[in-house]
Amino acid sequence: MSFTPFALEEWQSRYEHSVDYNLADSGCHPVALGELLGDDPDAVRRLLAIELHYPPVGGTDPLRALIADWHGAEAGNVLVTVGAAEANAITVAGLVSPGDHVVVMEPGYRQVRGLALNAGAEVDAFPLDPGNGWRPDLAALESVVRPDTKLIAITNPNNPVGTILTASELEAVVAVAERVGAWVLADEVYRGTERLTDEITPSLWGGYDKLVCVGSLSKAFGLPGLRLGWLVAPPAMVEAAWRHHEYATIATSMLSMHLAEVALRSRDRLLTRNRALIRDGYDRLSRWVADSNGLLSVVPPQSTALAFVRYDLPLTSAEVADALRTEGSVLVGAGEHFGIESHLRITHGLEPHYLTAALTNITKVLRNYQA
Repeated sequence: MSFTPFALEEWQSRYEHSVDYNLADSGCHPVALGELLGDDPDAVRRLLAIELHYPPVGGTDPLRALIADWHGAEAGNVLVTVGAAEANAITVAGLVSPGDHVVVMEPGYRQVRGLALNAGAEVDAFPLDPGNGWRPDLAALESVVRPDTKLIAITNPNNPVGTILTASELEAVVAVAERVGAWVLADEVYRGTERLTDEITPSLWGGYDKLVCVGSLSKAFGLPGLRLGWLVAPPAMVEAAWRHHEYATIATSMLSMHLAEVALRSRDRLLTRNRALIRDGYDRLSRWVADSNGLLSVVPPQSTALAFVRYDLPLTSAEVADALRTEGSVLVGAGEHFGIESHLRITHGLEPHYLTAALTNITKVLRNYQA
């Protein structure tokens, strides 16, 4: 069986620490440990008193309860994982076998697609339509789903375009899945990154009985370095995923679990902090796009710290991204890494001076390639 590499993560792991400006990451400027703990001497004391033993494999009871509250679930529906990446991986491992059929949303973060292909599945995509504000093409979903479809994977809010699916769109996805008995994997790591409202995107949890919701602290909470995520699923699915979890990682770290509890108890403060970065960053990026004289365009994202920027150059997205890296010392995501060409994924939820300098470098490089 051939192996499909994870092209986006390979690109980032090779180059993200060798450029002056990393706009390929998919979250906000990270929260510092002191900022997370705040001015609370007892918080520091509790952190220093932690014994670095093996933690509970499925997550501490308080942490599972806090995650359950975030999704409107019960603690027994939660399994704590090493990032959302592990949650996605063990979900696919538990559900997908050789010869199965999987449907994914594109453009999208292509982890589930690659995992399914590497499991020997057949994978089809249904599109988000750029001509309709990156709304999902539900007719295309209807046409691509088959009686033997095992899994439909969505990301809500979406990476890379920032679309938030409406209640009726989510109901349509569930109706298609229910018709053929497929599972739905809802990657919800960007809940809480809304740009236009302070209302948190509702979780799909409770909307279907064959559902796995995935989340993490990396995006809305600004804590990617903790490498802590989770899945929320029916108890039988949690147990099945737990068995895969024991092979894959056993558990995330005791320190990460402790700090995750702190973060989820402080979630309003962290969400407010990161939404401010997202909103300011997109304002800066949109002005930059407007000043490009037609070289660049973007459909305004509803959520995330990301913009999926279209460029008007006779070059592939990989060629443009490599030129930005080598000539401008800026790393961005190439559109081909998300299933669509002539686009770049640019992270904007960053400190203003850093973002402005990076965008200036991008402009200088792109101008060199204009006819």
